[in-house]
Amino acid sequence: MDTAVFDFATNVSRGTDLSASSADTRSGHHVHQTLTPAQVERGRAVFVREWGAALTALPTHEARAGFEAMELLRRPVARATCAAVLEDLDAAVRDEVADLVLGWIDALAPVISGRRAPGRWSRRRRVEQRARLALNERLSAVLAARGAHDTPPVVATMLAAGIQVPIAAGAWLLVHLAARPDEACDPDHAVWEALRLAPPTWITARVTTARVELGGEVLSAGELVLVSPLLLGRLPHLAPEEPADLATFCPERWRRDDIRPGAWLPFGAGPHACPGRTLGLGLLRDLAAWAQEQGLALAAPVTIDQSRGILPSPAHITCAAPTQ
Repeated sequence: MDTAVFDFATNVSRGTDLSASSADTRSGHHVHQTLTPAQVERGRAVFVREWGAALTALPTHEARAGFEAMELLRRPVARATCAAVLEDLDAAVRDEVADLVLGWIDALAPVISGRRAPGRWSRRRRVEQRARLALNERLSAVLAARGAHDTPPVVATMLAAGIQVPIAAGAWLLVHLAARPDEACDPDHAVWEALRLAPPTWITARVTTARVELGGEVLSAGELVLVSPLLLGRLPHLAPEEPADLATFCPERWRRDDIRPGAWLPFGAGPHACPGRTLGLGLLRDLAAWAQEQGLALAAPVTIDQSRGILPSPAHITCAAPTQ
Protein backbone atom coordinates (compact mmCIF):
# COMPACT_ATOMS: atom_id res chain seq x y z
CA MET A 1 0.00 0.00 0.00
CA ASP A 2 1.27 3.49 -0.91
CA THR A 3 1.59 5.34 2.41
CA ALA A 4 1.79 8.68 0.56
CA VAL A 5 -1.93 8.35 -0.19
CA PHE A 6 -2.70 8.73 3.54
CA ASP A 7 -1.80 12.10 5.05
CA PHE A 8 -2.17 13.62 8.52
CA ALA A 9 -5.33 15.58 9.18
CA THR A 10 -3.94 18.01 11.79
CA ASN A 11 -0.72 18.93 13.53
CA VAL A 12 0.12 18.10 17.14
CA SER A 13 -1.71 21.20 18.43
CA ARG A 14 -4.91 20.32 16.55
CA GLY A 15 -4.24 23.02 13.99
CA THR A 16 -5.16 22.39 10.37
CA ASP A 17 -2.83 24.89 8.71
CA LEU A 18 -0.17 22.61 7.25
CA SER A 19 0.65 24.94 4.35
CA ALA A 20 4.19 25.61 5.58
CA SER A 21 5.18 22.04 4.83
CA SER A 22 6.31 20.79 1.48
CA ALA A 23 7.74 17.70 -0.20
CA ASP A 24 8.22 14.81 2.23
CA THR A 25 7.16 16.94 5.21
CA ARG A 26 4.01 18.35 3.61
CA SER A 27 1.88 16.71 6.29
CA GLY A 28 3.43 18.93 8.93
CA HIS A 29 4.95 15.89 10.64
CA HIS A 30 8.69 15.49 10.32
CA VAL A 31 10.04 12.02 9.55
CA HIS A 32 12.33 11.37 12.52
CA GLN A 33 15.35 9.11 12.53
CA THR A 34 14.98 6.04 14.73
CA LEU A 35 17.01 6.22 17.94
CA THR A 36 20.31 4.36 17.84
CA PRO A 37 21.15 1.52 20.28
CA ALA A 38 23.58 3.88 22.06
CA GLN A 39 20.84 6.47 22.54
CA VAL A 40 18.46 3.82 23.86
CA GLU A 41 20.98 2.52 26.38
CA ARG A 42 21.78 6.05 27.53
CA GLY A 43 18.10 6.75 28.10
CA ARG A 44 17.54 3.47 29.93
CA ALA A 45 20.45 4.13 32.28
CA VAL A 46 19.02 7.53 33.20
CA PHE A 47 15.56 6.03 33.72
CA VAL A 48 16.83 3.38 36.13
CA ARG A 49 18.63 6.04 38.20
CA GLU A 50 15.76 8.52 38.19
CA TRP A 51 13.11 5.88 38.91
CA GLY A 52 15.15 4.64 41.85
CA ALA A 53 15.51 8.19 43.17
CA ALA A 54 11.78 8.85 42.80
CA LEU A 55 10.95 5.67 44.71
CA THR A 56 13.43 6.42 47.49
CA ALA A 57 11.80 9.82 48.04
CA LEU A 58 8.37 8.26 48.68
CA PRO A 59 6.98 8.33 52.23
CA THR A 60 6.61 4.86 53.73
CA HIS A 61 4.29 3.26 56.25
CA GLU A 62 4.63 -0.24 57.69
CA ALA A 63 7.25 -1.20 55.09
CA ARG A 64 5.01 -0.06 52.20
CA ALA A 65 5.11 2.95 49.91
CA GLY A 66 2.31 4.37 47.80
CA PHE A 67 2.36 6.38 44.60
CA GLU A 68 0.29 7.62 41.66
CA ALA A 69 1.87 5.91 38.65
CA MET A 70 1.04 8.62 36.10
CA GLU A 71 2.65 11.21 38.37
CA LEU A 72 5.71 9.30 39.59
CA LEU A 73 6.70 8.25 36.07
CA ARG A 74 6.76 11.80 34.71
CA ARG A 75 10.25 12.99 35.57
CA PRO A 76 12.09 9.66 35.19
CA VAL A 77 10.63 9.17 31.71
CA ALA A 78 11.10 12.82 30.71
CA ARG A 79 14.74 12.91 31.80
CA ALA A 80 15.46 9.54 30.19
CA THR A 81 13.95 10.65 26.88
CA CYS A 82 15.85 13.95 26.88
CA ALA A 83 19.08 12.10 27.68
CA ALA A 84 18.50 9.73 24.76
CA VAL A 85 17.56 12.36 22.18
CA LEU A 86 19.92 15.17 23.23
CA GLU A 87 23.44 13.80 23.52
CA ASP A 88 26.07 15.09 25.96
CA LEU A 89 23.74 17.39 27.88
CA ASP A 90 24.71 18.60 31.31
CA ALA A 91 22.33 16.97 33.81
CA ALA A 92 20.98 20.33 34.99
CA VAL A 93 20.21 21.44 31.42
CA ARG A 94 18.68 18.04 30.65
CA ASP A 95 16.40 18.32 33.65
CA GLU A 96 15.42 21.88 32.71
CA VAL A 97 14.48 20.80 29.19
CA ALA A 98 12.58 17.80 30.57
CA ASP A 99 10.52 20.04 32.85
CA LEU A 100 9.76 22.41 29.96
CA VAL A 101 8.56 19.48 27.83
CA LEU A 102 6.32 18.32 30.68
CA GLY A 103 4.99 21.86 30.95
CA TRP A 104 4.11 21.86 27.25
CA ILE A 105 2.47 18.43 27.55
CA ASP A 106 0.35 19.74 30.42
CA ALA A 107 -0.60 22.85 28.43
CA LEU A 108 -1.52 20.68 25.43
CA ALA A 109 -3.85 18.51 27.52
CA PRO A 110 -6.90 20.83 27.45
CA VAL A 111 -6.28 21.56 23.77
CA ILE A 112 -6.28 17.87 22.90
CA SER A 113 -9.12 16.88 25.21
CA GLY A 114 -11.59 19.57 24.15
CA ARG A 115 -14.64 18.47 22.22
CA ARG A 116 -13.69 21.10 19.64
CA ALA A 117 -10.33 22.62 18.78
CA PRO A 118 -10.04 25.85 20.81
CA GLY A 119 -10.02 29.21 19.05
CA ARG A 120 -6.76 30.88 18.11
CA TRP A 121 -7.00 33.52 20.84
CA SER A 122 -8.62 31.39 23.52
CA ARG A 123 -6.98 31.09 26.93
CA ARG A 124 -6.11 27.44 26.27
CA ARG A 125 -4.35 28.37 23.04
CA ARG A 126 -2.41 31.19 24.70
CA VAL A 127 -1.26 28.95 27.57
CA GLU A 128 -0.18 26.24 25.13
CA GLN A 129 1.64 28.78 22.95
CA ARG A 130 3.57 30.23 25.90
CA ALA A 131 4.66 26.76 27.03
CA ARG A 132 5.65 25.80 23.49
CA LEU A 133 7.62 28.99 22.87
CA ALA A 134 9.46 28.65 26.20
CA LEU A 135 10.49 25.11 25.27
CA ASN A 136 11.49 26.11 21.73
CA GLU A 137 13.57 29.02 23.03
CA ARG A 138 15.52 26.76 25.39
CA LEU A 139 15.94 24.11 22.70
CA SER A 140 17.25 26.74 20.27
CA ALA A 141 20.20 27.41 22.57
CA VAL A 142 20.75 23.70 23.27
CA LEU A 143 20.66 22.70 19.61
CA ALA A 144 22.85 25.62 18.50
CA ALA A 145 25.51 24.65 21.04
CA ARG A 146 25.48 21.09 19.69
CA GLY A 147 25.47 22.08 16.02
CA ALA A 148 22.28 20.08 15.49
CA HIS A 149 20.36 20.34 12.21
CA ASP A 150 16.85 19.63 13.50
CA THR A 151 14.74 22.66 14.39
CA PRO A 152 13.41 23.27 17.92
CA PRO A 153 9.76 22.53 16.94
CA VAL A 154 10.80 19.18 15.42
CA VAL A 155 12.78 18.16 18.50
CA ALA A 156 10.06 19.43 20.84
CA THR A 157 7.43 17.30 19.13
CA MET A 158 9.63 14.21 19.28
CA LEU A 159 10.37 14.77 22.97
CA ALA A 160 6.71 15.33 23.86
CA ALA A 161 5.57 12.16 22.11
CA GLY A 162 8.51 10.19 23.48
CA ILE A 163 7.62 11.24 27.02
CA GLN A 164 3.83 11.16 27.23
CA VAL A 165 3.37 7.76 25.57
CA PRO A 166 5.73 5.79 27.88
CA ILE A 167 4.23 7.52 30.92
CA ALA A 168 0.74 6.33 30.00
CA ALA A 169 1.93 2.89 28.89
CA GLY A 170 4.03 2.50 32.03
CA ALA A 171 1.12 3.42 34.26
CA TRP A 172 -1.10 0.83 32.56
CA LEU A 173 1.65 -1.76 32.85
CA LEU A 174 1.98 -1.19 36.60
CA VAL A 175 -1.81 -1.22 37.06
CA HIS A 176 -2.14 -4.57 35.29
CA LEU A 177 0.76 -6.11 37.21
CA ALA A 178 -0.56 -4.77 40.51
CA ALA A 179 -3.89 -6.45 39.80
CA ARG A 180 -2.16 -9.86 39.79
CA PRO A 181 0.62 -9.50 42.40
CA ASP A 182 1.15 -13.22 42.98
CA GLU A 183 1.64 -14.16 39.32
CA ALA A 184 5.15 -13.82 37.92
CA CYS A 185 5.55 -13.29 34.19
CA ASP A 186 8.12 -12.57 31.53
CA PRO A 187 8.74 -8.77 31.48
CA ASP A 188 8.71 -8.66 27.66
CA HIS A 189 5.40 -10.51 27.53
CA ALA A 190 3.93 -8.18 30.15
CA VAL A 191 4.96 -5.12 28.12
CA TRP A 192 3.41 -6.37 24.89
CA GLU A 193 0.23 -7.37 26.67
CA ALA A 194 -0.14 -3.96 28.30
CA LEU A 195 0.40 -2.29 24.92
CA ARG A 196 -2.23 -4.57 23.40
CA LEU A 197 -4.91 -3.88 25.99
CA ALA A 198 -4.28 -0.15 26.38
CA PRO A 199 -2.18 1.36 23.58
CA PRO A 200 -1.70 5.03 24.62
CA THR A 201 -2.39 6.15 21.05
CA TRP A 202 -5.58 4.14 20.74
CA ILE A 203 -6.77 5.77 17.53
CA THR A 204 -5.16 7.79 14.76
CA ALA A 205 -6.53 9.52 11.68
CA ARG A 206 -5.39 9.94 8.09
CA VAL A 207 -6.88 11.76 5.12
CA THR A 208 -6.71 10.22 1.66
CA THR A 209 -4.85 12.37 -0.86
CA ALA A 210 -6.02 10.41 -3.90
CA ARG A 211 -8.56 7.78 -4.88
CA VAL A 212 -7.58 4.48 -3.24
CA GLU A 213 -8.99 1.03 -2.50
CA LEU A 214 -8.86 -0.05 1.13
CA GLY A 215 -10.33 -3.27 2.51
CA GLY A 216 -12.40 -3.79 -0.59
CA GLU A 217 -13.85 -0.27 -0.43
CA VAL A 218 -12.99 2.55 -2.82
CA LEU A 219 -12.28 5.85 -1.08
CA SER A 220 -12.18 9.22 -2.81
CA ALA A 221 -9.54 11.85 -2.14
CA GLY A 222 -10.25 13.77 1.04
CA GLU A 223 -11.85 10.88 2.95
CA LEU A 224 -11.07 10.47 6.66
CA VAL A 225 -9.68 7.06 7.66
CA LEU A 226 -9.50 6.02 11.33
CA VAL A 227 -7.08 3.31 12.48
CA SER A 228 -7.42 1.94 16.02
CA PRO A 229 -4.58 -0.09 17.60
CA LEU A 230 -6.99 -0.68 20.50
CA LEU A 231 -9.48 -2.53 18.28
CA LEU A 232 -6.78 -4.23 16.21
CA GLY A 233 -5.40 -5.74 19.41
CA ARG A 234 -8.72 -7.50 19.94
CA LEU A 235 -8.56 -9.37 16.62
CA PRO A 236 -7.78 -13.09 17.05
CA HIS A 237 -5.55 -13.23 13.98
CA LEU A 238 -3.32 -10.51 15.49
CA ALA A 239 -3.20 -11.79 19.10
CA PRO A 240 -3.53 -15.33 20.55
CA GLU A 241 -6.90 -16.02 22.21
CA GLU A 242 -5.39 -18.54 24.62
CA PRO A 243 -4.86 -19.15 27.50
CA ALA A 244 -7.31 -16.30 28.23
CA ASP A 245 -9.78 -14.28 26.18
CA LEU A 246 -8.59 -11.10 24.50
CA ALA A 247 -10.33 -8.83 27.02
CA THR A 248 -8.04 -10.16 29.77
CA PHE A 249 -4.50 -9.12 30.70
CA CYS A 250 -2.60 -12.34 30.08
CA PRO A 251 1.15 -12.02 29.35
CA GLU A 252 1.33 -15.80 28.98
CA ARG A 253 -0.41 -15.59 25.60
CA TRP A 254 2.90 -14.40 24.12
CA ARG A 255 4.79 -17.57 25.03
CA ARG A 256 3.90 -18.90 21.60
CA ASP A 257 5.80 -17.67 18.57
CA ASP A 258 3.38 -18.17 15.67
CA ILE A 259 1.85 -14.69 16.12
CA ARG A 260 4.28 -11.83 16.52
CA PRO A 261 3.55 -9.13 19.12
CA GLY A 262 3.00 -5.61 17.86
CA ALA A 263 0.95 -6.46 14.77
CA TRP A 264 -1.83 -4.20 16.13
CA LEU A 265 0.43 -1.16 15.50
CA PRO A 266 0.98 0.25 19.02
CA PHE A 267 3.84 2.34 17.59
CA GLY A 268 2.29 2.99 14.20
CA ALA A 269 3.89 1.86 10.95
CA GLY A 270 5.61 3.22 7.87
CA PRO A 271 7.68 6.42 7.65
CA HIS A 272 5.83 8.00 10.58
CA ALA A 273 6.21 5.05 12.96
CA CYS A 274 7.35 6.08 16.44
CA PRO A 275 11.13 6.75 16.22
CA GLY A 276 11.51 6.11 19.94
CA ARG A 277 9.79 2.73 20.03
CA THR A 278 12.97 0.88 21.04
CA LEU A 279 13.52 3.30 23.92
CA GLY A 280 9.88 3.02 24.95
CA LEU A 281 10.03 -0.76 24.93
CA GLY A 282 13.29 -0.67 26.89
CA LEU A 283 11.88 1.62 29.58
CA LEU A 284 8.74 -0.49 29.89
CA ARG A 285 10.75 -3.69 30.13
CA ASP A 286 12.91 -2.19 32.89
CA LEU A 287 9.74 -1.14 34.69
CA ALA A 288 8.19 -4.61 34.35
CA ALA A 289 11.37 -6.27 35.61
CA TRP A 290 11.43 -3.94 38.64
CA ALA A 291 7.77 -4.68 39.40
CA GLN A 292 8.30 -8.44 39.63
CA GLU A 293 9.85 -8.28 43.11
CA GLN A 294 7.95 -5.36 44.61
CA GLY A 295 4.68 -6.89 45.79
CA LEU A 296 2.63 -4.34 43.86
CA ALA A 297 -1.00 -3.85 44.85
CA LEU A 298 -3.78 -1.56 43.68
CA ALA A 299 -4.76 0.98 46.33
CA ALA A 300 -8.00 1.99 44.60
CA PRO A 301 -10.26 0.84 41.75
CA VAL A 302 -9.03 2.00 38.33
CA THR A 303 -11.19 3.72 35.74
CA ILE A 304 -10.34 4.88 32.21
CA ASP A 305 -9.72 8.54 31.44
CA GLN A 306 -10.48 9.07 27.73
CA SER A 307 -9.88 12.81 27.64
CA ARG A 308 -6.57 12.48 25.75
CA GLY A 309 -5.93 8.90 24.82
CA ILE A 310 -6.74 6.19 27.34
CA LEU A 311 -5.17 6.70 30.74
CA PRO A 312 -5.62 4.84 34.04
CA SER A 313 -7.32 7.12 36.56
CA PRO A 314 -6.54 6.84 39.36
CA ALA A 315 -3.42 4.68 39.16
CA HIS A 316 -2.79 4.46 42.90
CA ILE A 317 -0.33 1.66 43.63
CA THR A 318 1.50 0.43 46.70
CA CYS A 319 4.81 -1.42 46.71
CA ALA A 320 7.44 -2.67 49.10
CA ALA A 321 9.26 0.24 50.71
CA PRO A 322 12.45 0.93 48.73
CA THR A 323 15.75 0.48 50.50
CA GLN A 324 18.16 3.38 50.73
